[in-house]
Order: sequence, then C-alpha cells, then structure tokens
Amino acid sequence: MIDSSLLDQVKTVFAPLVSQYTFKVNRDVKDKHTASFTAFLEDLASCSDHISCEYHDGEKFSFSLLRDRQDTGIRFKGIPNGHEFTSLLLAILNADHKGKNLPDATLTRRIKALKGKIKLQTYVSLTCTNCPDVIQALNVMALTNPNITNEMIDGELYQDDITRLNIQGVPSVYANGELLHVGRGDLGTLLQELEDKIGTTHDEDAQKIERNYDILILGGGPAGCAAAIYSARKGLKTAIVAERIGGQVNDTTGIENIVSIPKTTGTKLAGDLRNHLQNYPIDIFDNRKITEVHLLDKTKTVTARGGEIFKAPAVIIATGASWRRLGLKDEDKYIGHGIHFCPHCDGPFYKGKNVAVIGGGNSGIEAAIDLAGICNHVTVFEFGEKMKADEVLQKKIHSLGNVDIFMNSQTTEVQGDGQKLTGITVKDLKTEKSRQFNFDGIFVQIGLYPNSDPFKKDLELTARHEVPVDAFDRTKVTGVYAAGDVSTVPFKQIMIAMGEGAKAALAAFEDRIRGVI
Repeated sequence: MIDSSLLDQVKTVFAPLVSQYTFKVNRDVKDKHTASFTAFLEDLASCSDHISCEYHDGEKFSFSLLRDRQDTGIRFKGIPNGHEFTSLLLAILNADHKGKNLPDATLTRRIKALKGKIKLQTYVSLTCTNCPDVIQALNVMALTNPNITNEMIDGELYQDDITRLNIQGVPSVYANGELLHVGRGDLGTLLQELEDKIGTTHDEDAQKIERNYDILILGGGPAGCAAAIYSARKGLKTAIVAERIGGQVNDTTGIENIVSIPKTTGTKLAGDLRNHLQNYPIDIFDNRKITEVHLLDKTKTVTARGGEIFKAPAVIIATGASWRRLGLKDEDKYIGHGIHFCPHCDGPFYKGKNVAVIGGGNSGIEAAIDLAGICNHVTVFEFGEKMKADEVLQKKIHSLGNVDIFMNSQTTEVQGDGQKLTGITVKDLKTEKSRQFNFDGIFVQIGLYPNSDPFKKDLELTARHEVPVDAFDRTKVTGVYAAGDVSTVPFKQIMIAMGEGAKAALAAFEDRIRGVI
C-alpha cells in the first residue's frame, strides 16, 4: 500500500530505533477498509525489526502504539495517511527520544503539571495541512505525561461522530469529552488551553527562571528570524522568543514570490528558517506566550507563561499578525461551526454546499477559487468598490460559473441556530440597504491584525494597532525596535519582513556601538 521508494526512506528514518514498538490493532476482518489498512501497517512494520503488529477483534479499524509493551498513550482511529503520515513516524521517533519536536525543560514541566487524567480525541481530515501540527503536539504531551492519551480520529471514517458533535472544522480537539480547540494550533497554544481548562499545579510550584541576553527577538516569523540571524552574526548573545518558528508562514500553502526561490511551501520555508537559526548560537524559545513586558527601563523585561523572564537592553518586536476577524456578535460561538479561516482545511466539509468568502484580496479570491472546485456555489463579498486581488486571480474567478461577487458589501451580522451558522446579513454600502443570505459556511479572508497587544502599555500604537517605526525600524522608546507585519512598514510580504528584520538588527547593533543602549 505504501510506495516502495517511500518505504526505503522510512527504513533509513527508523534505522536508529532502540526500543521495540508494537501496533496493537483492533479490527473487524469483514470491514471494507480492514485489508488496505492492515497492509499499510504491515508495510510500515516491515521497515524495521523494532516494529511489529498484533491483532485483536474489534469494530472499526483502530490501533495504539506500544513501546516495549507499554502503552505510549498515542492512538489512531483509522490510518494516519496523507498529511498525517508524518505524525505516525514522529510518534515512533519521539517515543524513542530521537524526534526533533520534543519539548524543552520548561515546557516539559508544564505538561507534567497538568492536573488529573486527560483523554484527548482529535478529529482530523487527512487532507488538512494544519491537522498534523495539532496531532504531533498532542502526541508529544501524551509521551511526556502518562496521564494523557491522544487519539487521532479520521473524520471521514467516523461520520456518525461528526454529525453527533456537529463538527464543521478540523482539527477539532476534545478533552475529556468537551470541546477544547478548533483549527490550527501549536504546542504552546494547546498547552495553555489545557492549563486553563483542566488546571495545573505549575503556577503553585514553579520557580521564576531568569535569562539574560544582549538582545531579545520577539516573534519567529521571517522578520524575527532575520533579526536573530543578523544579531548573532554581530556576536551578540541572542534569544528568539516565539509562539512558533515561521509564524503565519506555516499557514501558507504555496509561495512563489521570494526572489531566487521560484516556488516553495510555507511548511518548507518555516523548516528552512529554523535550520538557518540553528546554524548560529541563537537560543530558541518557541511555543512561548508572552504575558507581560516592561520596555521603558534601560533593561527590558519580557515574561512568558510558565515563569520564564527574559532580560536584555535591546528588544526587536517581530510578532507579526493574525487573521483579522469580523468583530461581530456570536462570531466566536460559530468559529469552527460555520465560520472558518482556512479553506484548505475546512473546505472539504462543504462539498456540494453553498458558502461565502468575505474579502476580495489575494487570499480571498484564492480561497474562492479553491472552494469553487468543491462547493455547489461560492459568493464573494468585498468591502471596497473593486477587488484588490492580482489581475491573474481576477481573470480566473470571473471564468468560473458558480461564483457570484458583490462589491461595496459589509457583513454586519452572523446568524445561527445555536449550534452552527445559518447565514449572514450584508449591507450594501452604496444603497445602505441590508440583505440576509443563507449559507452553510463562510470563510473570512479580510487581512491580518497586528499582534501588538502585549506592547500597548509601553508603546503608542497607530489606529490600525501597528507599532510605529522610523526608517531604521526604531520605535520612540530607546532600545526597542519593530519589524515586519506588526510594524507600520507598508506592504506585508515575506521578502519585506525579512529585510526589515535585518534592518532592525543592524539598527540595534549600531545603537549599541554608539552607546545609545
């Protein structure tokens, strides 16, 4: 079932395994999927003498991962094929302490401090590009804390669950039977949500950890990574504190406008950024949530959830931006239940249905084009008098027969039945008349919101919540710089963010040698 060339690669990956691993399978031999699913696991097991399969009678196909006959807490309902194939490989490597995404000491303490037994069930689509990040993060938690189990569930195979739970977006994570998380997520985000929902002893027991540097880079996107590399090249003791390396790049499917790189993917670029950082003596603290900053003193202080305190005379803010929301009543209620941000992940749930895309820029029109190939009908609402998308995208969207486009349109209300979205109200900005539309789902693509909230106490922000900077990326506070999408620099592009990150680092170094900081 698995391609022979891929199996050869897996053999190389599994060559260093030390422990013995068992796929403990429950299956119904009469089920139509059993033969192919069994062949998949047998193929994988054939890649190493350290892996075997054992079979038990059951209902639908599922299996758990054992290490030296002990349960690792990692389970799969269905087969982790497609984008989830890496999740299974990493589960085995991480169980053998040979993976690359294992938590550091601070995160490990926080995971172990979660209270009680936690049963996680994560519904995925094998075509979802965001689901593996969530599965892999939760699998790491299961390996770290013996009181945690995580079960990947292929939503396509468990349609009864999907209907019963009214799941309209993936990944959907349930903790002890209650919804915890929907959509993209990383280890830091998921851990924080579990701490808030389940409880933790960490805050009661934790001792403050203080770390001192010459310069702190806040944010791990293109701007932050460039700033860190340029700072390290100047010989500065550098730390990067970020929720995830790559930032929003991780959520970008295709990238074709980085000069000298004709085409890449967001996932690959994020990996390349991390590899480049690791070529320098840069301390990487990812999966961190900044909770407090003090920037006005000569020594700047940044506190992250979990008790870590970072200090430096210079700080570069490169925290990027997040998907902008509509800001309407009940919007939060229906996120993941009719309101979505990722057409690649959640579009398949709307096959043959009617959806709307809010936004006529590049991301909105690209989303509409993708959805038009899946859905019965797509309606695009653009706030302005004309679309802002590139000409090639506009030509493509106008060539499609199942897409309507409304200009001068403002979404003013969302409607739902308490469980899922049923429609929206849209105002025509020319006539001032409102009209209600019924949709099965909507995809919000109205740009980005700067991640500047932690800094608003010490820095004066613009009306768009951006951090104002001068031509050298200096803010009005000595020793504080900003770069990339969080700043007032125009044109939010990866190339520009990289350049601005480098410029901010050079400005900070210049201020250092001049004795300004």
